[in-house]
Amino acid sequence: MTEADNSQQTQESTDTVHNITGYRQYTLFDISIDPGLKDDEGNELPRPYNKNQMRKWLKKVRWESHKAEKRAKEKARAKERRKEAREANIDLGPNRKYLKKMKLEKSKKNIGVIIDLSFDHLMMEKDRYKVIKQILRCYSVNRRSETPLQFHITSFGEKSRNDISRHNGYENWDVEFHDEPYLDLFPKEKLVYLTSESENIIENFEEDTFYIIGGLVDHNKHKGLCHTIAMDQGIRHGQLPLDKYVNMQTRKVLTIDHVFEIVLKVCEGMSWQDTLIKVLPVRKGVHVCDNVSNSSIDISNNSDKT
Repeated sequence: MTEADNSQQTQESTDTVHNITGYRQYTLFDISIDPGLKDDEGNELPRPYNKNQMRKWLKKVRWESHKAEKRAKEKARAKERRKEAREANIDLGPNRKYLKKMKLEKSKKNIGVIIDLSFDHLMMEKDRYKVIKQILRCYSVNRRSETPLQFHITSFGEKSRNDISRHNGYENWDVEFHDEPYLDLFPKEKLVYLTSESENIIENFEEDTFYIIGGLVDHNKHKGLCHTIAMDQGIRHGQLPLDKYVNMQTRKVLTIDHVFEIVLKVCEGMSWQDTLIKVLPVRKGVHVCDNVSNSSIDISNNSDKT
């Protein structure tokens, strides 16, 4: 077999792999974009990598190489969905241009939410990505609110910064990103940590107060951690009044974005019961408690374990 035949056979094999998997299988000989790989302390790792590091590096290479193409396809799909919605007379809500304009005109409530990102070292990469996705949803619901909450991210370290950099333009979000922990930024007496282990049931949100949500996807590996932190730091803590207003068929452990949206809706004036029914997912098996009226409640406080 000639060298040309060998080359053609190799190319055909590569094309076959590409067709089966849906994306090209990268090797060291295909690299044109090298995003680098860092250890847990943020130090650049020298080559050669071990097998596990090489797998992570090639995953980053695939992302960097296809990032522009993927985002272009997403924009095209979004444009097509908007066109179909207009033709079907479906209201998709305000567009991005309108929301950016409104961001400067809306007055925020004197109540804030802090997402504490000091738990990066306790999570695997895939769980850190889940935290970032949930933060993205928090930002989305807050920017669409007529009375948005003050939104802060604290302990915004190297890992979180790298993870969120997948979302272009995050620096322009109407969110305050802080490298420092919340105790270095806010008076202790104005802080309340939301945790389902707290014995305090909080019915009313307080003005000039910041409610902390732990930025941790723990799958129950670190049960009670946020409560312990609040106790050790000597700051107030509380939990959402879930049992008072709804019954749930599953564990009362909510995601970061569900907690944020519950806080936001109640601050907007929606009753606790209506908020919980609206926000909590169907898989939680939520239904109304028979002994609770559905009357509206004043701006109230909410806490939960993330």
